[in-house]
Amino acid sequence: MDKKTTQASPTTSKKSNWPEVNTVSVHIVPEILMNGLSDFFAAAKYGLFFGGIYAAGGWLLIVLLFQLGLPYLVYPLAIGFALIAPFIACGFYFISHQLEEKNPLSWGRAFGVVKAMFSRDLGWMALVTGFSLFIWLDMAAFITLSFFGFKLVSIPDLFNLILTTQKGAVFLLVGNTVGAVIAFIVFSFSVVSFPMLYHRDIDFVTAMVTSVRMVMKNPVPMAVWCVTIATLIVLSLLTGLLGLLIVLPVLGHASWHLYRRAVCEAIK
Repeated sequence: MDKKTTQASPTTSKKSNWPEVNTVSVHIVPEILMNGLSDFFAAAKYGLFFGGIYAAGGWLLIVLLFQLGLPYLVYPLAIGFALIAPFIACGFYFISHQLEEKNPLSWGRAFGVVKAMFSRDLGWMALVTGFSLFIWLDMAAFITLSFFGFKLVSIPDLFNLILTTQKGAVFLLVGNTVGAVIAFIVFSFSVVSFPMLYHRDIDFVTAMVTSVRMVMKNPVPMAVWCVTIATLIVLSLLTGLLGLLIVLPVLGHASWHLYRRAVCEAIK
């Protein structure tokens, strides 16, 4: 990372005031998606590689749930993937940043940046979002067992109960409502905090508060962006996670451009 982007400044050091946030419109959503697509095509081999790693990780987790006899957690885990997506996308922030600065890309630098993330406050943010995912899975298990008890043994059983019984319809409503609330809370404190922690020398609490302030200042555009992310993740799930090969890089690059548009530049 260039020295000029890592050097702390009066507005980005850990002792400074909160970074300023901008007002954006709903038009920013298609704009950053187009920016994300542009960055993806400009560095497709990096996007496909990292996207493939995370898709493979998702497959392994799903297989593990079946092996543990917890098939009813496959759907919550797949949906909960969006909770940790901002951290997973950190490598794409680096790629977009380098493209923005017109710096050459290399595998060595990309892997070095991803490795270095764990030694900074990005690691703490990863713990926060990871803990949120575990909370969601615990709540999903509690809701499922509260409705159906321990008699549920397979995904076909769950689908049959949801599609043919009133209890199943209520379960689907409650489960998705709780999931949506948790997802929006996590979205609020992480939507720009991860790219900000990559780009600036600040602590993770400052990044989280700035992210929440940005969402509060732009509730409608950020709600549209949240729904857009959820929709693209669901479409990826319908492809057996193969869609993540493209969706995850595009969302990662788009998140970088959102951060650059929504959070004011640090004062030099």
